[in-house]
Amino acid sequence: MGYAVVSFIAVFVLVASIGLLLFYRETLMTRINEVIHQKAEKKNRTLVEAIKDSKSSLVNVAGRLENMLPKSQAEVSVVMQRLTQAGFRDESATKVFYGSKVLLPLVLCGLATVTGAAHSNPFIMYAACLGLGFIGPDFWLGKMIKRRQEKIRRGLPDVLDLLVVCMEAGLSLDQAADRTSEELHVAQPEICDELGLVVLEQHAGRSRADAWRNMAERTGEEGVRQLVATLVQSEQLGTSVARTLRVHSDTMRTKRIQQVEELAAKTTVKIVFPLVFFIFPSLFLVTLGPAGIIMVEQFKAMH
Repeated sequence: MGYAVVSFIAVFVLVASIGLLLFYRETLMTRINEVIHQKAEKKNRTLVEAIKDSKSSLVNVAGRLENMLPKSQAEVSVVMQRLTQAGFRDESATKVFYGSKVLLPLVLCGLATVTGAAHSNPFIMYAACLGLGFIGPDFWLGKMIKRRQEKIRRGLPDVLDLLVVCMEAGLSLDQAADRTSEELHVAQPEICDELGLVVLEQHAGRSRADAWRNMAERTGEEGVRQLVATLVQSEQLGTSVARTLRVHSDTMRTKRIQQVEELAAKTTVKIVFPLVFFIFPSLFLVTLGPAGIIMVEQFKAMH
């Protein structure tokens, strides 16, 4: 009798579970997903907060180190402009830059002390570490500016082509710039980011000419300056902007082809040094080596 009751209860529980899974499956899955997503969001939120806290602490340390350097307002303005040209528009970028000019010399001096490189000539080694650490961020910033300008220079003809296509399709220059910044943001993020800022400045009430001039100042690229001058002149004279952009795009592509041809022409001169120092000695060794060995053996036989 007892086994029958236990079997009945087990079968009842099994049937009830199957019924719940069949009829309330969506409700159970929704509840499980809510619990899982709440845990994931909590973990993500904790990670994001930790990253933000670490970033704010680093900025505070950089700000304290920044105060140790004497600097003028004109120098700070130049540094801010260079940071903007490199793509660092955050307000804390200046603090981090000046903080690195204080922290990097100390790190290099510490490495020289730990590795023992400063034991032979401490004065020269520490002076070199202080000098390199102080001017190192400037060289790094200049390299970042050149790299970003090169990316903008390469992507400018493609952006101009899409601008021309959008304007010939009936869009205005502002709408074409907005659409171009959205479509080419993955392929050309640097120049599309600048176009997005131009659109935002115009939405904020700035005139079109001033917005494009600010773009030229932010990039510091000569091609962008020429483009802005062409657009402003076309707007003032009332000529077709689409035709002007097409001509400017063709001109830039021609300049790119000429630069490539110039680099190709320089390779014949640059390849002389590897030929003289690496390839010619190997050829002489292969061609004249056996003859030299034979001559040495004959002279030995004569003795």
